[in-house]
Amino acid sequence: MVPVFKPLIEQEEIDASRESLELGWLGMGSYVSAFEKKVHEIIGAPADRHVAAVSTGTAGLHLALLVAGVGPGDEVIVSSFNCSADFQAISWVGADIVFCDCDDTTLAIDLERAGQLVTPRTKAMIVMDYDCIMCDHDGIAQFAQDHGIRIIHDAAHSFGSKYKGRMVGSFSDICVFSHDPVKTITCLDGGTIIVKTEEELRKVHELRLLGMQQPASVMYQNKRAWTFDVEQVGFRYHMLNMHAAIGLAQLGKIDVISQTRRDASREYNAALAGIAQVRVPATDFADVNPFLYYIRVPEQHRDSLRDFLKAEGVDTGIHWQPGHWFTLWKHCKAGDLSVTDRVGKEILSLPLHSKMPLDTVRLVADKVRQYFAQA
Repeated sequence: MVPVFKPLIEQEEIDASRESLELGWLGMGSYVSAFEKKVHEIIGAPADRHVAAVSTGTAGLHLALLVAGVGPGDEVIVSSFNCSADFQAISWVGADIVFCDCDDTTLAIDLERAGQLVTPRTKAMIVMDYDCIMCDHDGIAQFAQDHGIRIIHDAAHSFGSKYKGRMVGSFSDICVFSHDPVKTITCLDGGTIIVKTEEELRKVHELRLLGMQQPASVMYQNKRAWTFDVEQVGFRYHMLNMHAAIGLAQLGKIDVISQTRRDASREYNAALAGIAQVRVPATDFADVNPFLYYIRVPEQHRDSLRDFLKAEGVDTGIHWQPGHWFTLWKHCKAGDLSVTDRVGKEILSLPLHSKMPLDTVRLVADKVRQYFAQA
């Protein structure tokens, strides 16, 4: 079976795991500090941007909303074509979800329709780069200024990518990365949150460690303070040393990870060209680090194509089921979601791995072509 996801775990990651275990400090420590510094370096963040490592990308979304001051009575606009983690995070802070439609080409939030959903209760908007195509971040920044709201940039798909020459993470209001088991850069599980002020960083540091006012600078020396105060409710959201050690090994391969994923995605676009029923991403993959490779096919073919590919030894995925389809959120406030409804029935993820052989890409594409030739 050709899997949808296959993490790049090599000798460097195995060595890093062993060394972190041999150190004997298993909680948040020196590797976490080094990981944060390396992320800051890679994204080219200015000095006034601050990186905090957390346990998961979802934890980062939760903390981002808290840092933005979102709470009960507030509304948060979010594309319904998104991961359920975003919707859960909004629910956790007690705010109301407002579902917006996505753009038919980029699959990112439709800003024109988002503008129709703003009310006096709108406190924030979550925007997500879908796979290999960036959001309109200039338009988003102007939108935030026009409406006086905070922006949470869910960059779970776009670590190592650029927007108009700027590295993702270097320019957004609040940016959150995911480093979970299937992301381009994995820490086994983990995330990073990028904030703009030292006060926001201090808040993240306290919130990620049960609200304890314990200096990160102490823990980054593989030590801890035994006397401290707690002034707010906090969470167990800190990153572990071994996870950060693996993440550091992965960051050392960011160039080869990005290049091989771009090469595979371009090969897919070329190999699938000319199949009338297949719509490929409308991009040349320049300056991006693709997380997924997706296609869109007619609704009546999507599930039968998945069955055919499975029988031929090719795994597939669906990213995502729209949020307003779920029982928990089907009664949330929403605008016109006609594009999202259509995309949710057409979308299909094909296998994409770092260092994926191009022969494997062509094999998968040939199977897709074979299905539609028969259909």
